[in-house]
Amino acid sequence: MTLSQNSLVLYKNRPARIAQMGPKKIEIALPGGDRLSVRHKDVVLLHPGPLNTLGDLRPTAPDGELLTAWELLAGTTSSLAELSDLAYGKFTPQTAWALWQMVVDGLYFSGDPERVMVHTAESVAEEKAHRAAKAAEEAAWIDFLGRVEANEYDPADDAYLREVEDLALGRRRDSRVLRTLGRAETAENAHQILLSLGYWDEMVNPYPTRLGVALSEPDFPLPDLPDEPRRDLTHMTALAIDDEGSRDPDDALSWENGRLWVHVADAAALVPPDSPADREARARATSLYLPEGTIPMLPRAAVAELGLGLKSVSPALSFAIDLDEAGQITAVEVMASWVKVTRLTYAEAEAQQHQFPLRELYTLADLLEERRRLNGSITLDLPEVKVRVRAGLVTVRPLPPLRSRALVREMMLIAGEAIGVYAREHGIPIPYTSQTSTATPEEIEMSQGNPTYAQLFTLRRTMKASQQHTTPGSHDGLGMDLYVQTTSPLRRYLDLVVHQQLRAHLRGEVLLDVAELIGRIGSVDAISGDMRQAERLANAHWTLVFLQQQGGWQGEGFIVEKRGARDVVLIPALDWEAEIYSQRDLPPDSRVKVVLSEIDLPNLQAHFRYA
Repeated sequence: MTLSQNSLVLYKNRPARIAQMGPKKIEIALPGGDRLSVRHKDVVLLHPGPLNTLGDLRPTAPDGELLTAWELLAGTTSSLAELSDLAYGKFTPQTAWALWQMVVDGLYFSGDPERVMVHTAESVAEEKAHRAAKAAEEAAWIDFLGRVEANEYDPADDAYLREVEDLALGRRRDSRVLRTLGRAETAENAHQILLSLGYWDEMVNPYPTRLGVALSEPDFPLPDLPDEPRRDLTHMTALAIDDEGSRDPDDALSWENGRLWVHVADAAALVPPDSPADREARARATSLYLPEGTIPMLPRAAVAELGLGLKSVSPALSFAIDLDEAGQITAVEVMASWVKVTRLTYAEAEAQQHQFPLRELYTLADLLEERRRLNGSITLDLPEVKVRVRAGLVTVRPLPPLRSRALVREMMLIAGEAIGVYAREHGIPIPYTSQTSTATPEEIEMSQGNPTYAQLFTLRRTMKASQQHTTPGSHDGLGMDLYVQTTSPLRRYLDLVVHQQLRAHLRGEVLLDVAELIGRIGSVDAISGDMRQAERLANAHWTLVFLQQQGGWQGEGFIVEKRGARDVVLIPALDWEAEIYSQRDLPPDSRVKVVLSEIDLPNLQAHFRYA
């Protein structure tokens, strides 16, 4: 068949009528009355015509004769003309268009106008089943979307909601559900949908999973404690002072004849470099402390064996530190030891501060703190709270400013300085911790007096994050010329590395070199930020849940900054900063009464107003 005037043709899969023939181009009439000049090869002939108007074409449903023709030709190849003659007894533009619609539909036929494949009964039945399943799926999808819009949950929707859950947990970055609903495909929006439907409740904390931190406990076999010489220090009173409920005591204090002893759990005795437990600890960087529980860095068997005071006698790495009257270190001795440790809470240590050896340790702590103050330390005495989740109940408890906390802090700091001095004198590569600050001398002096919350809020911005290096550097915040984190090897990997180096030095074994040390610092840097972020966001999440459980919470706050028409208010009882719109011009450090007005859990926001 050749093209001629009034032929029925296809143009871009739409019907068209040839209105005028030309040697190079033809003019075609389109549905709606538009006309277009196209090349001959741009159209496909369906019927030679004549077709007076496209309005003569009408959709035709498959009738009995056409289905009979399909059955007769099933599994063969035909043409539009042959099919039309068999089904309708004629071949017209109308029958050609009706048959072509069925070819496009693809159920009974497929192909092109000159070569039409007639499908077998088996393939038609299979396609019908596929279409029915697809239609049912589309109907279920529409029903699901309707329930989401109405905030209704049906367990049958779980298959769809798992995709939303994966987005809320950071396992994927897109969501057909949110996209179809016209909502931004964010973890926060996914979280909101799951809460609205009741698929999640407020007890789901998504942040550790979203940040990709390990939530399973390490479980590696550990060697037996090495049979090696240890100095017997069990005659000393050794005190491990920690929060109530602490399960990983890793440091204790002694005082003997004017000499300070800091005993630290000998973690490296069971976790040597590149052992399975060491590699796992390196991948975790630190223990993860969440309000709902702790995920330890080391297997719990290590803590049970090494935790100070968990057994009648504990293995330790002990640091003997001699100091002069100004608190300067004059000598440091490091040794593997046996210690007999008594565990105290901070409150108990506070109550016993006038007894030996706490009396002497408190006196030393005051001296060491004054020494750091004279060296420019910056004190950020901001509120701290302890957030816990137990049996579905959240508690937020402010930590009282006990003197015993300052005592332990000073002892750990001098131990860190002492090990830095010891490592430098003996050529032991270890990770040193440093920090820089842009605080002015006036700001430093202000922090050491009795600063207000607003002043502390401003001063905090001058502090940069601490960093680890293989060479000593000053720690401006602590007011120390040299510092090493070394007293928490059960829960901080770089502390463990320090202990591994000290043990290797004491035993005359090969030390990790600087390149190996840099690699370990890099590994910790890569994950520790996510670990701290997971803890921070988890604390914020559970604080909001606490507020939900309280209902109508109100308390006291202090204005620490002005941001246009909003006040930034520090709420000490929650360790929370809120922005509150104010029509009053209240100065910084104003004490205000605040009332909770709304909580946005997915976005970690709590909105307050002035009482």
